[in-house]
Amino acid sequence: MPSETQAAGPAPKGGDLIRRHRLSTRIWHWLNAVTLLVMLMSGLMIFNAHPRLYWGQYGANNDPGWLEIGSTNGGRGVLLIGSRSFDTTGVLGLSTGANGQPVEVAFPGWATVPSTYDLALARRWHLTFAWLLSASIVAYLLWSLVNGHLRRDLAPKGRELRPGHIFHEIAQHARLRLPKGEAARHYNTLQKFSYLAVILVLIPLMVLTGLTMSPQMDAAWPWLLDVFGGRQSARSIHFITAWLLVGFVIVHLLMVLLAGPLNEIRSMITGWFRLPKERAR
Repeated sequence: MPSETQAAGPAPKGGDLIRRHRLSTRIWHWLNAVTLLVMLMSGLMIFNAHPRLYWGQYGANNDPGWLEIGSTNGGRGVLLIGSRSFDTTGVLGLSTGANGQPVEVAFPGWATVPSTYDLALARRWHLTFAWLLSASIVAYLLWSLVNGHLRRDLAPKGRELRPGHIFHEIAQHARLRLPKGEAARHYNTLQKFSYLAVILVLIPLMVLTGLTMSPQMDAAWPWLLDVFGGRQSARSIHFITAWLLVGFVIVHLLMVLLAGPLNEIRSMITGWFRLPKERAR
């Protein structure tokens, strides 16, 4: 993730090879990639056990949910969001199993861990990696505070918060005009906003709503239920947050492809990054 501040000296230019990522950053990046993937896939299997979401303290089979994934008597897969219905046959609600037969399940086996229905095993996978995610984010935040990474590389500077500057960066990204040369050495404002949102909002929200769904944690920390408006609300927020993280990852991967995947991946493996050459004027 974060680019590192370079030692004093001549400013690098397009085509120069620079040291971009510390070892700790690279380890945290790949650890999170694996952790979030396993948590997502095991979470989808857990969702398959009761593919409905509710708001408030309670929710069961006969209660109307704000979201539901299932199938109809006519053999169609459907996604229900409020009063709106979407046909999802072949993907959600009704998919094709390994034997070629239709399977009535919210998320298909290729998207879940384990691939066949096993709620107990899915919970073991999910909770194991949840603790790994929690420990890694705490360690990363503490280390980033100690070495000044949050303040130096991720905190937006005053001029970067000006509306004109933000709109300019949005326009540049919309035109796929990515930073070149020295400008590519540091995070731009949109990157800073998105990374801070993930590190300080989405991941902590995932952890806290996950704890709220645990009866043992509710007994130990009953205030969690008040904060999130009940266990079912926490489950809904947990689900929404998970898909916001998926959206972040998709955008992140698209930007890697546009910026040059070999150079970007190399920098996250070795730490070395070649600055893109400036556009000819």
